[in-house]
Amino acid sequence: MLDINSYMLELGSQARAASREIARATTAEKNAVLLNISHALDVHRPELIAANKLDIEVGAAKGLDAAMMDRLELTDARIDTMVEGLRQVAALDDPVGAVTDLKSRPSGIRVGKMRVPLGVIGIIYESRPNVTCEAASLCLKSGNATILRGGSEAIHSNQAIAECIATGLEQGGLSRHVIQVLDRADREAVGKLITMPEFVDVIIPRGGKGLIERISADAKVPVIKHLDGNCHIYIDDSADIDKAFTVTINAKTQRIGTCCTLESLLINAAIAQEILPRLSKALNAEKVELRGCEKTEELVPGIIRATEEDWETEYLAPILSIKIINDLDEAIAHINKYSSQHTESIITEDHSHAQKFLREVDSSSVMVNASTRFADGFEYGLGAEIGISTDKLHARGPVGLEGLTSQKYIVLGDGHIRQ
Repeated sequence: MLDINSYMLELGSQARAASREIARATTAEKNAVLLNISHALDVHRPELIAANKLDIEVGAAKGLDAAMMDRLELTDARIDTMVEGLRQVAALDDPVGAVTDLKSRPSGIRVGKMRVPLGVIGIIYESRPNVTCEAASLCLKSGNATILRGGSEAIHSNQAIAECIATGLEQGGLSRHVIQVLDRADREAVGKLITMPEFVDVIIPRGGKGLIERISADAKVPVIKHLDGNCHIYIDDSADIDKAFTVTINAKTQRIGTCCTLESLLINAAIAQEILPRLSKALNAEKVELRGCEKTEELVPGIIRATEEDWETEYLAPILSIKIINDLDEAIAHINKYSSQHTESIITEDHSHAQKFLREVDSSSVMVNASTRFADGFEYGLGAEIGISTDKLHARGPVGLEGLTSQKYIVLGDGHIRQ
């Protein structure tokens, strides 16, 4: 067996060579491979479930918590989702090769932009084995080679899925090196993967904040990431009360624990007395713990007093911080200070207030009269997403197929020379 350094260099070299192969592949060839992988997963269900059972047994022996064990499990229903997901990605438009902004210049040349793959994408993630399939499909459709490093707790499941992926690639006439899944759980492998700019063009970490912070700090390769989702709603003094109530309840309770779930609610003082008691009653019924400022406490006696830490926290739990503020400027200032720049929404019937909020709030998704729960690739019409980025360079917001590509300039002439 190769030592970890030699192993990673071999994977990197193979991925770089394969990236040129997949970049040349036609849309039809890529779609055929996606459907081949889908079929292989469907046919090899018993092997997938048997491999997953090994991971479940090891996880139970190690005392993994219930939430982790749930994410780790591969059921028939989850395999169905993987199979269908591959078919859906095959049906998406291929961004590669699209030419835009083609304009004639006074010199006679025409200048435009062509969309091209990023090259080799390294993806590091935890627990959920279905991410192996999701990530592989999006990278393949966007013309990228990829190196996948899943969590050690799912190593048997990931290797079984990797065999199905390799089968699909080879049946479609493409190298199995287009999508490579690490067969080792060594943490040292992650350290090597994120420091190989000669072989890897971008890293996408998917997991907890600690994992992403560590990778961002140590990587020598660009990282597409978001650390957390401290999302806000501001209920303006001109808000429609019923609209504000419905959107707020949905944003917090439709699904607890996602990166686009509402974590902090700001309410204009002029409207607080009218809406806050009603919201409090409904949120209590949903077993959401409320933590509020002093003014909030006056309107909702007995709630927990919020601290500075509450304004900064992504709870990922049935907890909501509430602050009553004086005006739109104060709301924007609060959001820009405490937000993680993920998703923020204003509830208002005032067009000028809505436009000011859209312009001045510095987050990757900014909404008007809509639930923060809409912030994902499927709802945005991207078809699927590899993750959400709160960075400002390259990709920002939900990262779909287009976010896994870049653009290069193309120049068309007919013997033109520069005078």
